[in-house]
Amino acid sequence: MKKKHILIITALLFSAHIAHAGDFYIQKIETDGLMRVEKETVLAYLGLEPGQNISEEALDDSLKNLYNTGLFSDIRIDKLSNGTLKVTLEENPLIGKQAFDGNKKLDDKVLKAEIKSKPNTVFNKSTVQQDAARILEIYKKAGRYNVKVEPKIVKRKENRVDLVFEIDEGTDAKISKINFFGNTHYSSPDLRDELMSKESRWYRIFGNSDVYDNEKMNYDKELLRRFYTERGYADFEVTSAVAELAPNGKSFILNFTLNEGPRYRIGKIDIESEIKDVNVSKLYKELEIKKGAWYNSSKIEKSITNLTDELGKKGFVFVDITPTLNRVDDKTIDLTFNIAQSERIFVNRVNIFGNTRTLDEVIRREFRLDEGDAFNVSKIKDSRRNIENLNYFSKVDIQSVPVDNNKADIDVRLEEKSTGYFNVGIGYSTTDGALVQTGITETNFMGKGQEVGVNASVSQRTRDYSFSFTEPYFLGRRLSAGFDVFYTDEDYQDESSYDTSSVGVRGRLGWNYTDDFYQTLRYTISQDEIKNVKNSASYYVKKEEGKTTGSVIGQTLYYDKRDNAIRTKEGYYLSFGNDVAGLGGDDKYFKFDVKARQYFTFADYWTVKLHANGGYIIGYGGKDVRLSNRYYLGGNSLRGFEYAGVGARDKKTDDALGGNWTVYGGSELSFPLGLDEVGIRGRTFFDIGMLGKPDDIDSRDVEYSSKPRASVGFGFEWFSPMGKIDIDFGFPVMKETYDEKEVFRLNFGTSL
Repeated sequence: MKKKHILIITALLFSAHIAHAGDFYIQKIETDGLMRVEKETVLAYLGLEPGQNISEEALDDSLKNLYNTGLFSDIRIDKLSNGTLKVTLEENPLIGKQAFDGNKKLDDKVLKAEIKSKPNTVFNKSTVQQDAARILEIYKKAGRYNVKVEPKIVKRKENRVDLVFEIDEGTDAKISKINFFGNTHYSSPDLRDELMSKESRWYRIFGNSDVYDNEKMNYDKELLRRFYTERGYADFEVTSAVAELAPNGKSFILNFTLNEGPRYRIGKIDIESEIKDVNVSKLYKELEIKKGAWYNSSKIEKSITNLTDELGKKGFVFVDITPTLNRVDDKTIDLTFNIAQSERIFVNRVNIFGNTRTLDEVIRREFRLDEGDAFNVSKIKDSRRNIENLNYFSKVDIQSVPVDNNKADIDVRLEEKSTGYFNVGIGYSTTDGALVQTGITETNFMGKGQEVGVNASVSQRTRDYSFSFTEPYFLGRRLSAGFDVFYTDEDYQDESSYDTSSVGVRGRLGWNYTDDFYQTLRYTISQDEIKNVKNSASYYVKKEEGKTTGSVIGQTLYYDKRDNAIRTKEGYYLSFGNDVAGLGGDDKYFKFDVKARQYFTFADYWTVKLHANGGYIIGYGGKDVRLSNRYYLGGNSLRGFEYAGVGARDKKTDDALGGNWTVYGGSELSFPLGLDEVGIRGRTFFDIGMLGKPDDIDSRDVEYSSKPRASVGFGFEWFSPMGKIDIDFGFPVMKETYDEKEVFRLNFGTSL
């Protein structure tokens, strides 16, 4: 038995001897080649000490640790026969000067902030290569995709090098074309208007919207989704978004493939709540979306905000509301708002960072939460939107930071941008002739959120100068208040043998009842003059020559449900205004105006516009309505007739004398011409209108008929690089012999 134990012990000792046969016993560690790095630093990374047995694998690991420091360009470890481990090192040089060569598109400061290789740091090949890759990435975001970056080193004394990044910037990767596939209800130009990315055009030389950026393209997908889901297309998706290099190898073609899906109307609407003691039936009035309306994601989100706010008033301030969609068929969606309660959290502090120019007060008043309020996600979203809508900041980031179990700080981080604008405009119309306008506007004056503007406009017919000031938060309330100082001078020699001028001040006050329903109040005091009256002018013109003082108070109610104020396709617009003159001044009159617009779009982007306008002005207190305050019909208001070409006209002098009431309107059909790529559409129209005779004019002195006038015609609208251009050809079909006709009409203008 003892013999067996001896054999086992012998075997174990033999195997142990074999396992350590390749180990090296360290008696001493020496280093060679160090200049700046301390020996203790090397030993710390080696992880070895005298008196250790070290295997080849462990020695390799120590070698790797030293290389990973980035301090050395070459390392050699020798095992000497006397038990000495000798470590020979070649230190990486220090970077002396660092520079960029060839960069014109991006400033040195921008590039320096992005790289890790700095002066007086250790040169590391791997880090330098990463820096070169980072520079390439920055250029790609700036729209340069054919950039070349080559790092070069210049050796200096004392193991130092200068590092130079040689950059060949190439050219901007412009967007030459944006294509859409699968869109049947909206044309490609309609969709291009919604994108952040734009096709390259000569007039976009001051921006980078026509420079390809993958991140920008991803955001374009979200913009398209938002556009469609706000117009009934609940199933819309961008099935693919691909950027391909154009045949010229210098620009990109963006291809968006869309699946519009069916267009849904809202069917049944329900609210289901897990919160007890809440009367759900009273919450329906908070919904922005109604049964029978087109599906609209924005209105659903607004409804959720309204519900959240209403529940917050009842103490259920931090709730989660989720909409559930049930597609009844391919035309109808039933909608259910599901309400679930969450943990109650209160706002500890609202911290604002980055507003070096804008006052804290301007930002805080846009917040829908105050310190101590219950935390509410919907109100945070509304606050972000309000701050973004100020248009004072290029970036708005709002984050919640927990403080304790039931409190959180709100951190608002901002990046300010320029809020001053200079504009120059040119234009031409058959009414006013050539036009030049210029102006300066500051929308965040002295960081207080106020708007100040100075504008001047001069044409062959008119001169118009103005100064305006607007306070968007008057008396600490959400009231827009402001004033205008103005001077105008207009030439009516061709129509009525006189000129008119007006200089004055106007005060304004405006407020919103809802996002779509708003009202403005105004008061104007002015000195008006009818001058340069021809000797041959009408008696009714001559008797009004001279100066008068006007004092007018007025208001206008607006209800605007259009999908877009400029390129409207659907919706309607209503306004009603009235003015009273006579609170001081020479003029005394009541004036009423009403406007209505309705838009429909059907297959292949054909859009119908119905419009109606009416106005009535009457003097009181023995005062007649002056020429400059009357209505005139023709031109843009009744195509086919000259401006002031319809209405009472002096039999002897042919001067237009205007009218005390007017009604006009019509219909217009716009349609594609196959020129959507250049923004040109065709249209046909029918205009009809009537103009009443002034009360103070003897019918025996004028040619006048209360019969309606009407015209038909066709035209074109062009959203050109120079602005919107309207060209119309009108042909009267109901007219009087003394009416002044105008077949061709042109209007265009721009802001650069």
